[in-house]
Amino acid sequence: MDKEKRYGEVLQILPSLIEGVKNNVGVLANCAALIKEKLEFFWVGFYMVEEEKLILGPFQGPVACYEIGYGRGVCGTAWKERRTLVVKDVEEFPGHIACSSLSRSEIVVPIFKEDKVIGVLDIDSTSVGSFDETDRICLEKAMEILSKNLV
Repeated sequence: MDKEKRYGEVLQILPSLIEGVKNNVGVLANCAALIKEKLEFFWVGFYMVEEEKLILGPFQGPVACYEIGYGRGVCGTAWKERRTLVVKDVEEFPGHIACSSLSRSEIVVPIFKEDKVIGVLDIDSTSVGSFDETDRICLEKAMEILSKNLV
């Protein structure tokens, strides 16, 4: 199945999976699991803003960095710049934080609530150049759905 169809499934399933759930950890956990299951990425998870740091939230994949500073690495930069970052090769991103040497490309999508970044979705791949405009567009749509369901 091609990428667009798999994202279509994610965007179709996600609302019914999280709608009405008043448990942010559960919502984030199921969202990470759904994306990992349908798109088979190496690492899918969330970092949430707490006291001016990104703190590790629910994820699927190997162990990860616990906290990331504002403007640091891909996640901290996406938070600071308030935009999705698609990194073709993490080795070429200045200040990349290597939680795993197996990660080769990355996409980070900010999560907005009332025009404020409250966290980021972080996805890593073991292949260079895994992410493109399709990923960016679909994951931004997924984070819009997700943010409406966070309490």
